[in-house]
Parts: sequence; structure tokens; C-alpha cells
Amino acid sequence: MIRHALLAGLWAATLCAQTPPSDQTEKKWYRTVTFDGFLSGSYTSNFNRPADRTNGFRAFDFADRYWKLDVAEAVVQKAASKKGDWGFRVDLEAGQSIPEIEAAYGLFRDPDSGKAGHFDIQQALVSYIAPLGKGLRFDGGKYVTHLGFEVIDGYDGWNDNATRSFLFGYAIPYTQTGLRVSYPFSDTLSAQVHLMNGWDQVTDNNRGKTAGFQVAYTPAPSVTFTVNGIYGPEQKENEHDYRQGWELTAVWKASGRVSLGLDALYGHEAAAVEQHEGREHGNWTGVAGYLHTAVTRKFAMNLRGEVFADRSGARTGVGQTLKEVTATPEFRIDKHVILRGDVRFDRSDRPVFSKRTGSARQQLTAMINVLLVD
Repeated sequence: MIRHALLAGLWAATLCAQTPPSDQTEKKWYRTVTFDGFLSGSYTSNFNRPADRTNGFRAFDFADRYWKLDVAEAVVQKAASKKGDWGFRVDLEAGQSIPEIEAAYGLFRDPDSGKAGHFDIQQALVSYIAPLGKGLRFDGGKYVTHLGFEVIDGYDGWNDNATRSFLFGYAIPYTQTGLRVSYPFSDTLSAQVHLMNGWDQVTDNNRGKTAGFQVAYTPAPSVTFTVNGIYGPEQKENEHDYRQGWELTAVWKASGRVSLGLDALYGHEAAAVEQHEGREHGNWTGVAGYLHTAVTRKFAMNLRGEVFADRSGARTGVGQTLKEVTATPEFRIDKHVILRGDVRFDRSDRPVFSKRTGSARQQLTAMINVLLVD
């Protein structure tokens, strides 16, 4: 009897040694896939009352005096977070503003007519973190641009201001298609390099490629500096005239309630502007400042001021300098619902803004914006 009991105990111990506890068993990859959603709707009123009901030089809030479903986003992803991990992410977008503006040529934007609809695949990429050093990350496919202080609103990040800056709308691309390689050198320094088809292009419009980089430095937990660059040929069937952009962004979290931001950019493109004597180079510069103040746990006030100089008209189509000031009060109804207002005043040194009759050098708009975040 004792002998049988000892054999049974030994057999049980062997099974326990061979079978790891259930909480240590690695999950099947499909059990780590997550689903998230995001919804944005808005109403904008332009006090110029433009006859064509279009707000001039706006990125996504271009429509005057009607409610819009800006975007409905669905995201499915398997995150890659440690060395040896692989993953993927797909962002599906539908709506009356964001998809038709951000859509890339060759996918949901016709490369000949330039038209886009109300649907877009904002991102579709696969990821792998190679077990080299601290982990060398590869992301391949279509993804949002590495440039810019502001982002395309989504479930995992949105801007303090409901409207977008001129820098966001005219100085940088929205998305890129290609390869991104990232490496964290330390807790304070990381870098990326990019090789892509071009600005907002899934199907390249020439035989050249565009390169980009990013270096992020966080000298203290409250301060981050980021340097971005992009360089490559962007004109159709032209591999010789290059477009470039160089940008510095900075964030200072002065306290738990107050943060400051800066976006400064320089851009240049060879032979970008057609003139009577031929094509001339285009240059554009801009700077934007941001202030976020959390007045209470639920209420915040966000301010932005900006100057964007496009003297050659390479980006906006008109040789001009644009300025704007924006105030965005924000009220968090709960963790899933955010209500925002947005009052913005734009001014140009040229009469480029539409009115009910004629044109003006300025426009004033007011917006109501609701975000639903899953």
C-alpha cells in the first residue's frame, strides 16, 4: 500500500513538473487581438457666411453650417511589445471629412482625378521586434506620418484643439506607405528611420523613394524634444526635384494641470511653383504654440496660436502668410464621452476667405465637437 502511494505521488509530481500552471501558459496569439472604436461628430458655423459653405484653408472642418460625422473608426490589432513579438494593426475609417481628406493616392483616392470618398484604410501594417539589443522594431505597410505636433484623432490619441493647424493641413503628409525601423537607445533617447513611397501615396507617382527620420529626446519626465525630417521626390514622373521638411516639436508638462507645446517647421521643394518664366522653388515655414490647462478633473481650456508663411504658394496655392488663434474649451462628461467647443479666428495678408459676397482677409468660426471613445 505504501509502495503504491509513493508511486502515485511520484507520478503526480512528474505531471506537475511537465505541465505549467494555467496562469503561466502563453496565450494563443488570437486571444491577444483587441478591438477598439472611436467616433467624432461636429457642427461648424462660419461668421463670413461663405456662399459656397466652405471654410477656407481648413483640414477637416471645411464644411460650414451642417452637422457632420467626421469619422467612425474601428481598430483591430495585435500589439507587439517585447523582443520576439510580432503583431499587426488595421484602422478602418468612414465619415464625411477625415477619410476623404487623408485618403492616399492609389488606394481610396483616384490618382488621376484626385477624388476620394467617405471610406479609408488609415493604417494597415505588420510589426516585428527583433531580439537585437533593446529590441529593433520593424513596421511595414501604411501608417500615419511621423511628422507633426498634432495627430489625426483616434481612439488612442486626439488633439487638445478640435480644429487642425495650418501646419497640420498644409506642411506635412497625413500618411506614409513603406517601412519604419525604430530603436530605443535608452529611456531618454529613441530614433526612427523611414523608407516610403511618398507623401500620402500608396501607389508611387514616380520611380524615386522618400526617406524620413525621427529622433526623440526626453531629458526629464516632463520635457520631450522631437526632431523630424523627410526628403524625397514627390512630383508625378519626376525623380529630380525633391521636397523636404524639417521640424522641431517640444512638450513641457509644467505641472499636473498645465502643459506647453511648440511646433516649428521649414519646408522646401524644387520647381514646385509654375510661373510664366518656368517653374520656381517653393518654401514654407511655420510655428505654432500650444497651452493646455486642466481647470478641474472634467474641464480644460486649450489655446493655440500659429503663423504659417507660404510666400510662394507651393502648399496653399496662394502666396500668403496665414495666422490663427484658437480657443477650445473641453468638458469630459465621462471617460467615454468628451464635449468640446472651438472658436477660431484666421487671418491672411491676402483676401483669400470667402464671404456671402466677395472675399475677405479673415474668417471667424465656431464649432461644437463630440467625441465617443471606446
